[in-house]
Amino acid sequence: MKYYRYILMTLLFCVAIGAEAKRIQTPHMYIFGFAASFTDSVVYMTEIQDVQGAWYDTKSKFLLGRDNYSLQLKDHFKEKLQMPDRVCMVFFAKSMKKAEKKYLKLRKKYLSDKKRTSSYEVRYVTSQEFKFEPIDMSEE
Repeated sequence: MKYYRYILMTLLFCVAIGAEAKRIQTPHMYIFGFAASFTDSVVYMTEIQDVQGAWYDTKSKFLLGRDNYSLQLKDHFKEKLQMPDRVCMVFFAKSMKKAEKKYLKLRKKYLSDKKRTSSYEVRYVTSQEFKFEPIDMSEE
């Protein structure tokens, strides 16, 4: 009986403090994109961009609307470069230092070095060619 009381009190305490996620609009979110194809050995990486006004979930620590940001990149490849079969991913961080660390780690995977030969060619998409637009997630 004692244990049931402790379990019930613990559950009520968890509900009372409410681990509810907060959606906040960050002043700076650093985002870069990656696009690859299963039929092509060329991979594309965008520059790290400071997207102001991006929405962030404090509980899951994820960028809200990630799918919309990757769709922006996919549309760029589909419409402007006539490459509709690219798989596009978006990486993000709240600080430039963390974003650069992720960027360099991903780039290192696809660049060749003397120890191993890579069959990938890495091409870069500049901010003048493509720019992420912030997604308004205030209504959802």
